Amino acid sequence: MDVRQRQRRAPPPAVGQAGAPRVLQAGDALPLPIRHTNLIFSALFAASLAYLMRRWREKIRSSTPLHVVDLTEILSIFGLVASLIYLLSFFGIAFVQSIVSSSDEDEDFLVGPPAAPAPAQCGLLGGSDAVVPEKMPEEDEEIVASVVAGKVPSYVLETRLGDCRRAAGLRREAVRRITGRQIEGLPLDGFDYASILGQCCELPVGYVQLPVGIAGPLLLDGQRFYVPMATTEGCLVASTNRGCKAIAESGGATSVVLRDAMTRAPVARFPTARRAAELKAFLEDPANFDTLSVVFNRSSRFGRLQGVQCAMAGRNLYMRFSCSTGDAMGMNMISKGVQNVLDYLQDDFPDMDVISISGNFCSDKKPAAVNWIEGRGKSVVCEAVIKEEIVKKVLKTNVQSLVELNVIKNLAGSAVAGALGGFNAHASNIVTAIFIATGQDPAQNVESSQCITMLEAVNDGKDLHISVTMPSIEVGTVGGGTQLASQSACLDLLGVKGANRESPGSNARLLATVVAGGVLAGELSLLSALAAGQLVKSHMKYNRSSRDMCKAASLSS
Repeated sequence: MDVRQRQRRAPPPAVGQAGAPRVLQAGDALPLPIRHTNLIFSALFAASLAYLMRRWREKIRSSTPLHVVDLTEILSIFGLVASLIYLLSFFGIAFVQSIVSSSDEDEDFLVGPPAAPAPAQCGLLGGSDAVVPEKMPEEDEEIVASVVAGKVPSYVLETRLGDCRRAAGLRREAVRRITGRQIEGLPLDGFDYASILGQCCELPVGYVQLPVGIAGPLLLDGQRFYVPMATTEGCLVASTNRGCKAIAESGGATSVVLRDAMTRAPVARFPTARRAAELKAFLEDPANFDTLSVVFNRSSRFGRLQGVQCAMAGRNLYMRFSCSTGDAMGMNMISKGVQNVLDYLQDDFPDMDVISISGNFCSDKKPAAVNWIEGRGKSVVCEAVIKEEIVKKVLKTNVQSLVELNVIKNLAGSAVAGALGGFNAHASNIVTAIFIATGQDPAQNVESSQCITMLEAVNDGKDLHISVTMPSIEVGTVGGGTQLASQSACLDLLGVKGANRESPGSNARLLATVVAGGVLAGELSLLSALAAGQLVKSHMKYNRSSRDMCKAASLSS
């Protein structure tokens, strides 16, 4: 006999067995009190209906209005309604239960014994598999309705509720009702929303998952680093990892930090250009630097003014302040210091009209020559000498082909394109992946990815010297997204988590050199793949899932 048939024919558990209470099944005999009650209500229904039909027939014959009823008729109507409700509820539910149980039994027969119930999910997830409660708690329902109606701003939920997770869930439900979209696949649970309150993200409704790969070991300045990279681009981690291997087997890379200074450039307007030039002369006069430093530095223990560079456009004055910021990336720190200086200058220059704390002469999150020339954040150079045998064995190409490719592609090709700081193969790929993994501001990859890659043959043309020069790597190891659990773990993996109390700023500088070292490895590997003609082949192998390949094959056949 088939296992499923035996399961279907197995007798129900007896009363008293653990977890097996006796319930009525279709076809079971009803207990005596229930049968008596059914007979009473059936008789009441029949008697009431017969009496009312007889009375209404007499009224029709005698032309008496039907709505004129006496006490006996009222009681009959009440008995008819009450008995009808009882009989429908009893036999109707039993009929539906018999259909449902029959369907369940059929499913059990077809698919075997039922699986263990899935763990309950949050009802506000909105996914097709989510277990959505029939009704939200009344208080939550009122809050969501108020948000949807525009009576309560969504951004105040965290403050009013005092529960960041609950606020995110209610906001998500309000968005679902307003847009009619479920936001399927966007996780809600499993994230510490309190950790982002007031510093990382506003109006959260979930979080995005990104895979993190590890490239390495990167042998840099005598230390081994395993570099975390958050990306959705296939081949990127594998390619960088190959570059790390070539560098390590050739003795490692070295780096040097040329400058460490964050910038902020407010813009002020004066009645005349002459008046703007007077403030320019005052700010750039070395005799006034100590006074400006005292005013600037009182905003932070770590922010220290390094210099002020000014530029004019008509009667508008752009003042580019540079300062060290310890282990923080430093935008908030320098902005507070700049505000202190502006308040101080207002006394001697009352006709100064400050248009903006940022006048784009900084220049933040935009490609700009000023960052390439003057630097912003950490200015780093990283270099390595790759042995001839490693170029052939690991990189599958030769030194002469790499040097020629770099000149034609990275230097001449970028010049033809009119590139601004983009004299490289794909520096932004590695910068962005490390930035996301370590909690940096991803938008600052714009200036942080400015890079010139240089390759030349050395040691009588046998070996390869490669270097990357990156004048504006903007990173920090405290503040912003660096304090989130995942990003903090990646920083800890690199050994640069938090602030360095013994040498403030050294953790951030070390992170900047790791970014440059990762770019060095990525440039080396990609250029080798291009020189050897491996790029398309590798992407077809690693950047397309087998599912996509099968689908493409079926479509083309």
